[in-house]
Amino acid sequence: MTKLEAGITREDAFKLLKDHNKEEFHIEHAQTLENTLRYYAREFDPENEEFWGIVGLLHDLDWEEFPELEAHTLKAEPWLREAGGTDELIHAIQSHNFAADGCPSPELFMEKVLYAVDELTGLIGAAVIMRPSKSVMDFEVKSLKKKFKDKRFAAGCSRDIIREGAEMCGWDLDELFARTIAAMQSFAPDRDTFQAGA
Repeated sequence: MTKLEAGITREDAFKLLKDHNKEEFHIEHAQTLENTLRYYAREFDPENEEFWGIVGLLHDLDWEEFPELEAHTLKAEPWLREAGGTDELIHAIQSHNFAADGCPSPELFMEKVLYAVDELTGLIGAAVIMRPSKSVMDFEVKSLKKKFKDKRFAAGCSRDIIREGAEMCGWDLDELFARTIAAMQSFAPDRDTFQAGA
């Protein structure tokens, strides 16, 4: 596999994120995507785990300041370049908003995974908050499928994007759901508690 270079360290990427994002929700979402992509990278592209993680961390860099879809990821480009970000980093970030004019389509498998899991992690997070345990550790695919079918639940999470992302990755929805739940369980803050009690 080709070695991918972000051109920016994780430490500097996190600082850049916080320079442009003040809401805790956006910072937490960025970290969720970072850790989810790192999980996937360890299976599919371990040599590039750091790149996958930095893409996840910075994928919504400009969203708080420029939430319009036609501007999203395009406004971040000069910030990324000034910080030393490579063309491949910018391509990967912009690819998850490829419906906007000027944004490239997902090409790398990593870019397809980013597109598939961005909305999905939000849906899982919203579903987990409603559970008595408030934990992803006891969350199952069948529960996610129910929430996915209920269009009123977390209505802002696009089911069409999730379906399209699964198709891009060559998976059915069940596989995408199972893999992404497992990814989020791998870094859940209470995972040690659940393991100890198992």
